[in-house]
Amino acid sequence: MGHVLDSLDRKILELIAQDARTPFLEVARACNVSGAAIHQRIQKLVSTGVILGSQFVLNPEKLGYETCAYVGLYLKDPSDFDDVVEKLKEIPEVVECHYTTGGFDMFIKIYALNNHHLLNIIHDKLQPLGLSRSETIVSFNAVIDRQLPIPTLPDDE
Repeated sequence: MGHVLDSLDRKILELIAQDARTPFLEVARACNVSGAAIHQRIQKLVSTGVILGSQFVLNPEKLGYETCAYVGLYLKDPSDFDDVVEKLKEIPEVVECHYTTGGFDMFIKIYALNNHHLLNIIHDKLQPLGLSRSETIVSFNAVIDRQLPIPTLPDDE
């Protein structure tokens, strides 16, 4: 079960999810509360794990990463999960790793400079991790990329 959010928490989250750089005083004005109240609420949301952090979102394409790929990994020995994850953390082009249901042991997201670079990552960095095989899907374009909506409780409607 997730953290119980009241209407003020949800309003704060909606505002800062749109732009994490929104000043607390601006959020406070929009919520009709004091800046101190917003600061306390955000601290509570951070300490309870509702907010995981804030960061600038970099555009991979503007940095030269022209290829985005998703790779399903099949391990020779699935008991090597933890070791493989630690080695994947050392590959900077791997930006996500998921344990999944279905046929894959793991599913990762990679950014590469181009297709040749992707091939090198798969051949030189992934295969030596103890894979029996992998399946790669290249993404042409992310047509939806957004934050999740803040859930509304039935008694708030």
